[in-house]
Amino acid sequence: MTSLVTRLARPALAVLLLATTALPSAFAAPSVQTAQSDPFAGFDLMPMVRASPTGSFMAGQQALKDLRTDEAARYFFQAAQSEWENPLLVERAFIAFAADGQIGQAASTARHLLELDGNNELAELIVATEALKERRYNAAERMLNALGQDSFTGITATILRAWALVGDNRKREADAVLDELGQTGLEDFLVFHRALMAETAGDIDEAVVLAGQAYDNEPYVARVVEVYARILANAGRFDEAREIIAQFEGQGLTHPIVSNVKRQVEAGQRPGVFATNVQVGAAEMFHGIGVALARDGSRDLSLVFLRMGLYLDPAADVITLALGQLLDAADQHEAANRIYEAVPANSAMKSTAVVRIATNLDNLGDREEALRRLNNIVATRPDDLDAVSVLGDLLRTDEQYAAAAEAYTKALEITGGNNPPDWRFYYVRGIAYERNKEWPKAEADFLKALELNPDQPAVLNYLGYSWIDKDMHLEEALGMIEKAVAAAPQDGYIVDSLGWAFYKLGRIDEAVKTLEQAVLMLPTDPEINDHLGDAYWKAGRQLEARFQWNIASSVDTVGTVKERAAPKLAEGLTQENETE
Repeated sequence: MTSLVTRLARPALAVLLLATTALPSAFAAPSVQTAQSDPFAGFDLMPMVRASPTGSFMAGQQALKDLRTDEAARYFFQAAQSEWENPLLVERAFIAFAADGQIGQAASTARHLLELDGNNELAELIVATEALKERRYNAAERMLNALGQDSFTGITATILRAWALVGDNRKREADAVLDELGQTGLEDFLVFHRALMAETAGDIDEAVVLAGQAYDNEPYVARVVEVYARILANAGRFDEAREIIAQFEGQGLTHPIVSNVKRQVEAGQRPGVFATNVQVGAAEMFHGIGVALARDGSRDLSLVFLRMGLYLDPAADVITLALGQLLDAADQHEAANRIYEAVPANSAMKSTAVVRIATNLDNLGDREEALRRLNNIVATRPDDLDAVSVLGDLLRTDEQYAAAAEAYTKALEITGGNNPPDWRFYYVRGIAYERNKEWPKAEADFLKALELNPDQPAVLNYLGYSWIDKDMHLEEALGMIEKAVAAAPQDGYIVDSLGWAFYKLGRIDEAVKTLEQAVLMLPTDPEINDHLGDAYWKAGRQLEARFQWNIASSVDTVGTVKERAAPKLAEGLTQENETE
């Protein structure tokens, strides 16, 4: 999926979603509107602040960039009302409507855009998606047939066209469409959707083979594991279904959708068809592509695709969670929580949604309520790894280090503690122990983390820095930190650790050079500036040392570095006030 995005997404995004820096001359020209061509007829504009089309356009651009989609839709709505024959504004309006989940309004606006610009592929895709939702499969297929396969949106439309053909009972034609698309090098990506189409069409034998191929390609993707296990169990092959779930969990991986199928399989129950209809299958296509776009950094288009997926399958709570996560990444925590709260209580994803809500409450400043909710989840679902892990992280952030370590211990009991991904729990528990002044336990955990993941730069840095700070194993610690820098050369904190290691080893020239690099990466970090000040003093550069200590004091919002720097500013660096 990632390679698909890399190859094709950026040209499509440039056409569809990049902000316009210079407005066309038509922007200022008045336009004539008709009731027939105006999808906004009947809308009440009075609640909106009147503004110029240009002002509304610019406000909408910023709102869409921030993923404040309700505001973006409102601003572009207002701008398009003023310039209804301006394709730029109409395009912005339909994209904002789609990003906000108003797919019906987006489709209506897109139809008008196609009157102005018949070559807008995303508009055609949204109109065809509406037709698919309404089970007008033949109409959807005709619309999508006109699109090529040489753009990202065109490829998406081709897969949607295949789903429309399946809905129209033309499975062989759907296979032929995907055969042609697969020749472009996308067959590994398409095989999962072929499996779902076979399942929807009732060809279980073909679905088993294709789902197996998708699983071979991506054995540790939760959705692929879920679908393959479902198809196997539905075919009565329960032992094989149990085996692939065991392999997934054997990597220390868990996911509610896999756990849900596991319970049914272990009870000897057939879980039921995943893609119960064409809409569910097509929704999963939009889900997969939307997630890939988000990983590629194309957040606004990702939101549009995820919204279309949820429009086709409103019960797809995995898509709901992906939408919320996208909004969280844009710091739209309140909007994300409204989405998470909509997940029904009987959903396999409900506990995940509640964990996300708690995390966002902390981000919004209500840590007490966040901890209360997380503790409630852990009390009722003690094997919920996600909840236990997030509780540990939040307790550690709240400096409740003993309680955090206890939570991480519970997490390791859930996972078994010997899987490669478990390195993280040993690492964060080690941090909790170290902060709680239990160094022997912390050191043991860091070493265990490195046993499971020998090249992890964060662990190498933390243990190496701790050893340096305690004057322990100095040469070995230096080697660890150098290895960490090689793995993460742009991490200013790790570069600082290397500079401080040189300082502690008396290699002052190397310390100065390295700490100067760290300050360039993180110029407002008080600790790094304080370290550089000490190194300058040892190098005989006293004026520059005092300058760095002054910076360290001025950027320190906590006060610990300021307190440490005060005697150095007054007396210079002495054995008594040297940074530990």
